[in-house]
Amino acid sequence: MTATAGVFREPSRKTFDTEQHLANAYQQAQDRHYEDFLIVDVDSHHYETEAFGEIAKYIEDPVLRDEALYQGMARGGVTSIDGSYQEMTGRVTRYPLRRHEVTPPTIHRDLTLMRRWMDPMGVDMACMFPTPMLNIATCPRVETEVALARAYNRWLCDNILAEEPRLTSMLYLPFNDPEACYKIVEEFGDRKGVIGFMVTSTHYKSVQDNAFVKTYGALQERGLPLGFHAAYTWGDKSTALMNRFISVHALGFVWHNMVHMTNWLMNGMPERFPKLKTLWIESGLAWVPFLMQRLDNEFMMRSSDAPLLKRKPSDYMREMFYTSQPMEMVDNQEALELTFKMINAESQLLYSSDYPHWDMDLPSTIYDLPFLKEQGKRAILGGNAQSLFKLEPHFAPWKLERSHQRQAATGA
Repeated sequence: MTATAGVFREPSRKTFDTEQHLANAYQQAQDRHYEDFLIVDVDSHHYETEAFGEIAKYIEDPVLRDEALYQGMARGGVTSIDGSYQEMTGRVTRYPLRRHEVTPPTIHRDLTLMRRWMDPMGVDMACMFPTPMLNIATCPRVETEVALARAYNRWLCDNILAEEPRLTSMLYLPFNDPEACYKIVEEFGDRKGVIGFMVTSTHYKSVQDNAFVKTYGALQERGLPLGFHAAYTWGDKSTALMNRFISVHALGFVWHNMVHMTNWLMNGMPERFPKLKTLWIESGLAWVPFLMQRLDNEFMMRSSDAPLLKRKPSDYMREMFYTSQPMEMVDNQEALELTFKMINAESQLLYSSDYPHWDMDLPSTIYDLPFLKEQGKRAILGGNAQSLFKLEPHFAPWKLERSHQRQAATGA
């Protein structure tokens, strides 16, 4: 609810429509002529809970399958043990109302809903991730994480990626079981729309553990990037000290990626797997210059602690890839510009919206940056992703139509 002079107003409860919801984004896309170039969203989400009845049927273990169908897969909101309430008490209307959005019965609901947000924003292709399932990395029942991961990956490949060339995914790896990770890469690495594999960062397995060598080798051999998708948990001993969601959200997403990147670097993984590309997802950018400086400083004093490294940590970090959201848009543009320079953003940064989450970024977040030239904007918004993932471009229908109309008008 919103309050003005003591009067409370409920958010609209009319029939929800994604395209209407994103009408301003569509106007932005037209005003900025997004039809002139490819836009790839490298971190977007759907709510697999809405199709969980379908997904659960892919679970091979009959006992786990029955349990999943009975319990469902959702979080308890503000009363849950981890205090998760990103919905902001209904003020982000797409959270409570999306389940009521009407979609045609002849095509899978997720395909329709994904297209409905991509087109207004000017996004041509999107890498889609699940949402609640990203939290199972902290589940103590490893067999449950593995079963759900395999079921979800099979369902996604069969029902979504196989039907829409504009949609891709880096498939979920159940990192608590190294052998299961390897088997998933072997099984799904060649499936249509699979552009890499993803680890949720809120796990407690060390990335340098030799148990994962087979998985990293398989990814490197196939030329498939490995992504670390940040998340947060109130269950970590450090974040458990925090009493506000804003606190755990601000630090949790950054902290876990910092931990895993530090282990990745100091244990020489870039030297052990020099052709394996890593992508650090949904942790913003402000932490990267800090970690570059901190690790370089330590390394110069104690290089013997990282004997596999042949260069400074920051040199390897500048060769890694990063997604843009949530980009820290504070009142210090000089700091943001310096961050872009330090990470080689024009070749290493990939646009992401994180739609439909509350802290999403539109493509204009990148396009409107005054210190970027047009070439740099286009690279970050789509060109870098196209190169990294070897994507065959597929454009939004309205962008193709508008380009054809302009060509016909000019006779080009």
